[in-house]
Amino acid sequence: MDTTAYVRARAADERGDAATAVAGYAAALKAAPDDPAIALYAYRQALAVGDYGLADLAERALAKSPEAPVDAAILRYSLALKAGDRAGIDAALGRMEKGPLEFMVPVLRAWIAFDRGEDPFPILEAAAKGSPLTRRYAVENRALLLVAMGRSDEGLDALRAILRPASVSDELRVDAAHLLGVMGKRNEARELLSGDRPEMPGLRSRVGRGAKPSAALGSAWLFINLTVDLAQEEAPPPISILLTRAALLLDPTDDRSRVYLADALSKSGMADQALGVLNQIRRDSPFASNAAAGRIAALNRAGKTREAIALAKLQSEARGASSADAQGYGDLLAADKQYAAAATAYGVAIGRGGESDWNLHYQRGVALDRAGRWAEALPLLRRAVALSPREAQVLSYLGSALISRGENLEEGQYMLERASRLRPGDAAITDALGWAYYTRGDVDRALPLIERAAQADPGGSQVNEHLGDIYWKLGRHYEARYAWKAAALYADDTAAPRIAGKIANGLDAVN
Repeated sequence: MDTTAYVRARAADERGDAATAVAGYAAALKAAPDDPAIALYAYRQALAVGDYGLADLAERALAKSPEAPVDAAILRYSLALKAGDRAGIDAALGRMEKGPLEFMVPVLRAWIAFDRGEDPFPILEAAAKGSPLTRRYAVENRALLLVAMGRSDEGLDALRAILRPASVSDELRVDAAHLLGVMGKRNEARELLSGDRPEMPGLRSRVGRGAKPSAALGSAWLFINLTVDLAQEEAPPPISILLTRAALLLDPTDDRSRVYLADALSKSGMADQALGVLNQIRRDSPFASNAAAGRIAALNRAGKTREAIALAKLQSEARGASSADAQGYGDLLAADKQYAAAATAYGVAIGRGGESDWNLHYQRGVALDRAGRWAEALPLLRRAVALSPREAQVLSYLGSALISRGENLEEGQYMLERASRLRPGDAAITDALGWAYYTRGDVDRALPLIERAAQADPGGSQVNEHLGDIYWKLGRHYEARYAWKAAALYADDTAAPRIAGKIANGLDAVN
């Protein structure tokens, strides 16, 4: 086999040139159709760029290989459903049932039964007795199918029971509202589309439009919902890209899939592909604001901080910009250590309806503190505590700040004790409480806490520096230097010289 095409494809893959990579893999696969390694690379890259033909070809080459990815059956199912290939659909579902994706099968079979004029509910009733994950998706899709079959009142009752917990994804609301709208229940649909997510006003204005219920629609929604569950991971598995590509294949009109696909591509290091996908979302789409946020995130993850900040500034200052837009701008500025500017952005976010948001007050207070404006920061941090008195993060920050400044030491210690009770396993909070005791002269209470924190976070620079200081105070100089050396490994530019001085000369000389 001539390996030139494969080598070029791998090189292009490494530098993020997806178009060149996919062309190279296609040529390499044509030259070596039985090579599973080439087929797997071709399969993944084809999905990244949306080349369903190459993905199909590569998946067929992988089908009999032990290296075949378990998620390939999703692609096979989606292609078969798109083509109306009944035998192909059933074969793909059979493959899914034999692997870790079996929890999806009852829902997909139920939607296929709906398409075929059969009763989908026995399938879902049986699935509701399965694993928690199987049961969750079965219960949600039973409600959707009740609406799809014209039993809207029953469907709404089922939906209300499901949607009551705050943990339920808003995607289900969007799916249910779509069905209610196209089934003529427009007022009920609009009620479901409440909330402050940026796409909701646009979705409310479009109630009643769009595709009628079908297996393609139901399957695409299942794939989107699973993608949302995976989107919490900073580095999503390749299945996130597959799921969103499969959803777009079955429902090319749903811009949610593009938003989540771009997020997965960006997190996988494919910023150009992510931006290309987001550029497919029209300015009048309900998801235009999500697309703008996605562009900012993609640029930032790609290390293009200046471009990301500039775009976030434009987004924050645009007509109709939201509190979330200003907050996102502030987050980027804070990450870039532009704390004064970040505080201003958070102030704008508070003024756009964020007055009762403890996190915005906390973020603004932290930014002002880091900008050297403690007097302005303190009332904001107190306001954050008042708004959310059981938020350990805020209690810990304010308590530590008071202790470090020698202000209201008793109050600072009390806040840290409250934070520790709320999060007893948090090493940073445990360390902060121990340090508060040490600062107030109670070494006996401090030492076991800081030792416990250091065990929980052995690479933590601050906790190891604190531990070294206490050991030195107790005359345990060898152990102190050992702890300081551990602290020095990950010390920042500010702490490193101080810790080096302690290692060389001891705590007394530094003080």
